Amino acid sequence: MSKAALVEKIADQAKLSKVDADRAVKAFISIVSESLKNGVDVPLTGFGTFTVVDRAEREGRNPLTGATITIAAKKVVKFKPGKVLKEEVGG
Repeated sequence: MSKAALVEKIADQAKLSKVDADRAVKAFISIVSESLKNGVDVPLTGFGTFTVVDRAEREGRNPLTGATITIAAKKVVKFKPGKVLKEEVGG
């Protein structure tokens, strides 16, 4: 689903204008991003939890040459779905 489609669905379901729904989506994204940058997990009860985890340095292969390369360690965002979401999706 695109961001525009999400905004439209939120506007319809929450009975908001598309402008207000767009502002709400942008605010949500901004707040979650800022929280994760500051090392704060974002748990949404019934939906899931956004967290930042460290991915260790590892060996990989250059797909063009087949040469072994070292992939640097980095932080990545993870999402762990909550029980309610898992049940709704069928997992």
